[in-house]
Amino acid sequence: MASSEDKVAADTTVATVGYEGDAKQQDERTAPAKAQQPVQSRKAALSAYMTIAAAAFGLISDGYQNNIMTMTNVVFKKLYPADYTPDVSTRVSNALLVGAVLGQVVVGLLCDRIGRKAALVTTTLLIVIGAILGTAAHGAHGSVQGMFWFLTVARGITGVGVGGEYPASSTSASEAANEKILKQRGPVFIMVTNFVLSFGGPLAVSVFLIVLSAAGENHLPTVWRVCFGIGVILPLTVFYFRMRMLTTTLFRKGAIKRRVPYGLVIKRYWKPLIGTCGAWFLYDFVTFPNGVFSGTIISSVIKNGDIKQTAEWQLLLGAIALPGVFVGALLCNPLGRRNTMILGFSGYLVFGLIIGCAYEKITGIIPLFVIFYGLMQSFGNLGPGDMLGLVSAESFATPVRGTCYGLSAAIGKTGAAIGTQAFTPIQNNLGKKWTFIIAAICGVTGILVTYFFVPDLTGVDLADEDEKFLKYLAENGWEGEVGDDEDGLVDDESSSNSIAEKKV
Repeated sequence: MASSEDKVAADTTVATVGYEGDAKQQDERTAPAKAQQPVQSRKAALSAYMTIAAAAFGLISDGYQNNIMTMTNVVFKKLYPADYTPDVSTRVSNALLVGAVLGQVVVGLLCDRIGRKAALVTTTLLIVIGAILGTAAHGAHGSVQGMFWFLTVARGITGVGVGGEYPASSTSASEAANEKILKQRGPVFIMVTNFVLSFGGPLAVSVFLIVLSAAGENHLPTVWRVCFGIGVILPLTVFYFRMRMLTTTLFRKGAIKRRVPYGLVIKRYWKPLIGTCGAWFLYDFVTFPNGVFSGTIISSVIKNGDIKQTAEWQLLLGAIALPGVFVGALLCNPLGRRNTMILGFSGYLVFGLIIGCAYEKITGIIPLFVIFYGLMQSFGNLGPGDMLGLVSAESFATPVRGTCYGLSAAIGKTGAAIGTQAFTPIQNNLGKKWTFIIAAICGVTGILVTYFFVPDLTGVDLADEDEKFLKYLAENGWEGEVGDDEDGLVDDESSSNSIAEKKV
């Protein structure tokens, strides 16, 4: 297409009126419109911070839902020893993962094609509905198996919402952080995404311990239902703020809602997609089953199977794993995203081999086993846990960021589902130590995938990749409209002097 680059440079967008830091990029003709909308300007200036905070509060509910089954599995095994077979346990645990895969792909597309806010509101509602159904789960005529099927469906609905939170919240948080705190985008992103997701583990166990202490071990059905019910409250805390938030500047300027050239997208981003999808698959293959079944593992190690003691050791395990998140946040800028991820996968290799090769001796000393187990998970948080969401949000241009992020996370959750499905057969057929040896093998593979396929965009402005992407599309003959103003920051009076979309 002749002179496409000149047209891109010459066209003007006012989809960011009222945002700080964009005044130099706006045409002087938009100044009157800006002056006429002081209230919207203040709202827009605060919206980026609101978006970052809402991502944190939204994703903490995801972390809670991801980990609520850790102790619930132990409760069900004690309440229904004959009915809660390994197959039923795996099915109930996997329901969230299957729903999450669907949610990540579908919502990833929606947040690019429809908008970030619409996607965020949808995911919040799905989590609330699924959590309510899970709390009220019952079988027909008191059937225990019917209850577990009801719970499977409820967890699947919750999973769609939880999975959708990944691309919707994370892309919005990354874009908002890029707008306001570019140099600290990485650490801030980690603290409002992986930290709150990881904190969901200790939070779920802490809630379980409090409810168990209040209700007593003679009322275990009440305990697990109350824990599920608390999962309804968490997403509701952010619903109002998500209804009020504005779309991020980058999305307003760079959205492509029609005629998305997916062929050109794959041609440009195939290498980072292999990196993010492959590394996420390996990470979730290890970390998710080890999280879901860690309560069962610890229960078998302490021999007597006491629920409260199991929960206390589980809480210690989660506390040891959490500091890795902070170390990764500190290292992501000076060491770089890719090197930090490699360091984290190295922890799987080292501690997976130590625990796996000396399993019989280490499990004889419960505190030592829990410490080494926690350190392995801490390195997972430090590396791929912190970096995968970050590099998935940084490696792709704004028009397809949600789609590519959702696809990467969905492949990761596929790894989690496969790992959860294979966890019990591996333990039964190869021995419990092999779950840790396989984690070490995944660590080596993760190092290689990260080194060869994951790009390192530490400190790079996300807007730079947007410009390169639009130039790439123009050079390859794509024609279409770019930009979005779903929040109505451009009023009718200013529309005659400016345009809300630019054409490539």
